[in-house]
Amino acid sequence: MMRLSATASQTWPILVATLCGLLFCGIPLREASAQLKAEPPVPADHPFPHRIKAPTFEGGVEWMNTAGPLEVKDLRGKFIILDFWTYCCINCMHILPELKKLEHAYPNELVVIGVHSAKFDGEKESKNIREAILRYEIEHPVVNDSEHKIWEKFRVNSWPSLRAIDPEGYVIAEHSGEIDFDSLNAFLKKALPYYKKKGLLDETPLQFQQEKYAEITPLRFPGKVLADAASNRLFIADSNHNRIVITDLAGKLLDVIGSGVIGKADGEYHKASFDHPQGMALLGQTLYVADTENHMLRKVDLEKQVVSTIAGTGEQRRLGYWPGFDPTKRDRNGEPIIPKRWVDRPRTTALNSPWALYIHQNDLYVAMAGPHQIWKMTLDQKEIGPWAGNGREDIVDGPHLPPLPYEEGFSSFAQPSGLASDGKALFVADSEGSSIRTVPFDTQQAVTPLIGTAELPFARLFTFGDVDGPASKARLQHPLGVVYHEGLIYVTDTYNNKIKVVDVARQTVTSLSGIGKPGKSDNPAEFDEPAGISYAAGKLYIADTNNHSIRTIDLKTKTVSTLAIAGLSPPVPPKPDPTKAFAGGKPVSSPAVSLKPVGGNVQLNVKLSLPEGYKINTLAPMRYLVQTTSDAGPIKLSSLNQSSRVAEPKNEFTVSLPVQKDSGTDSLKLSLIYYYCKEGAEGICKMGTVTWTLPLTIDPQAKESAAALDYEVK
Repeated sequence: MMRLSATASQTWPILVATLCGLLFCGIPLREASAQLKAEPPVPADHPFPHRIKAPTFEGGVEWMNTAGPLEVKDLRGKFIILDFWTYCCINCMHILPELKKLEHAYPNELVVIGVHSAKFDGEKESKNIREAILRYEIEHPVVNDSEHKIWEKFRVNSWPSLRAIDPEGYVIAEHSGEIDFDSLNAFLKKALPYYKKKGLLDETPLQFQQEKYAEITPLRFPGKVLADAASNRLFIADSNHNRIVITDLAGKLLDVIGSGVIGKADGEYHKASFDHPQGMALLGQTLYVADTENHMLRKVDLEKQVVSTIAGTGEQRRLGYWPGFDPTKRDRNGEPIIPKRWVDRPRTTALNSPWALYIHQNDLYVAMAGPHQIWKMTLDQKEIGPWAGNGREDIVDGPHLPPLPYEEGFSSFAQPSGLASDGKALFVADSEGSSIRTVPFDTQQAVTPLIGTAELPFARLFTFGDVDGPASKARLQHPLGVVYHEGLIYVTDTYNNKIKVVDVARQTVTSLSGIGKPGKSDNPAEFDEPAGISYAAGKLYIADTNNHSIRTIDLKTKTVSTLAIAGLSPPVPPKPDPTKAFAGGKPVSSPAVSLKPVGGNVQLNVKLSLPEGYKINTLAPMRYLVQTTSDAGPIKLSSLNQSSRVAEPKNEFTVSLPVQKDSGTDSLKLSLIYYYCKEGAEGICKMGTVTWTLPLTIDPQAKESAAALDYEVK
């Protein structure tokens, strides 16, 4: 968790006494002020006696993942959770999947809204936030709060922070820091019954117009690359396709590791699965992979073409003691026994967002972004544990590891995301402090600054820029990648959209490539949030993340090129069951009809009568599914048992049904999914489902060739 500033950390006295402690126990709900009066007074059985009226959402620059702005009054009847986040923040990344689970668990009762209140300058741009929405696969609306106006209204002072608003439009709870689904689920389970009992919930499903990929690309947000001159291979973490792509250094496709499906399955290449992998390290014919969102380390046998898990349990390591500590073991005085070494067995140790890897001698070093530490695992896979960093999110130099977690006076890191080495020390891209750190392999030597903010007395996580020159004055902006070659460290200065060079001996920083603004041109050289970087055979290989491509820089000519990978295609997603989406539609029984085929077809004339002030959302897909009880009936089913779209969504349309027999009877079902919006509030659209059942007779002597299916939407 990051705090914006100490001066902003005012306590907002609004929280709930009766439900205190139901949220994440690491930072429990604070009690409401004894002097605070409810607004307005609430019944004695109300679960939130100290709630206050929610501020408006005015002040946001732009709304995304929705067709228009949202407001508290337009969401009356729903619980609202505001997620104040910034897309650089690892803790913010951690709660996104927890919120997604919650959204799926309460699709009709809850609306999550992301309030993106930027930390870095680069994060203020709506274009970059859109990329982050797609990269993190966010399904809920997001508002760009670049000026922190909504942040200030809700008295937020750290990322991530949550605010809960009840169905009557009152703030009822707040939370700072990470939180898990179970805690949020327990909170809603306690809160829902009162509002259901009082008839205050509107359980009509809502639909928001989500951001979509501009194009289908072979790579999707590649995070890291690893180039190896000895074997003429390039390994690409195709992060949002959940796989590893192998090419030669010229871009010839050699192989793909992983099915593309999110998962943690071991086995052969086509069966194995990952969850947004990042960093890699190579030793002979063994490739090590940081399987970031699975919180695991994976090993790939490149000869046998088999993936196995070597560290991690598949669950995120939460706040608490480090590996090797057993709280049940006590000394004679009843005090906990503190281990001399913080290590444990890799397969039973939970990890927390491993992001980058580096092999030195007999050890694998891991940039563990979640706990802000560097970890070490022996290559014999017998032990793993923290190696540097006290666990505090900061940029502080000093001895590697304290005897106790979080003890001050020792080194601190802030979301380490890249590793390189000259053989004597690790060079760490410490992204949240916009710094490059030196961590000697000799643990008797201290962690020292190379570039960045460690020497500053305060604001170490909030001092950044785009400044070349002497190391003492140079500034970076959220660097994610480093690679060392012949006395130089090449850095992906991610939010500056540049590649920079650090001369270790001279202690200087210079810009090598990039104009400082996002783009994808080779000449002039442009990048868009480049992340991973590697070196081989005179070239730098760069994962140009938001451009969904791999770029190269020839170090002799400084020429930038985009690597072409012929034959690479996106993974094919599994086919969904088309009938599941239509389950649970409002049942409507229509009277039996007899229809006469005309031109081999009969017609269904569908009509939706909408409430006053509402209209059909023409931008959302209106889909229908036709089913019959018998395959041998008069209606030809071959083209009807798949979901079909209404070409032009509107409240009246016609469905044509092909007839395969001149006469006969059947029971026909037509299920429809539609979206309708309130006039003047296009950002809020409701989803409706209805299923008509129609006893149907096909008779050449019938008078009509079309049947009417009407439904009044309430």
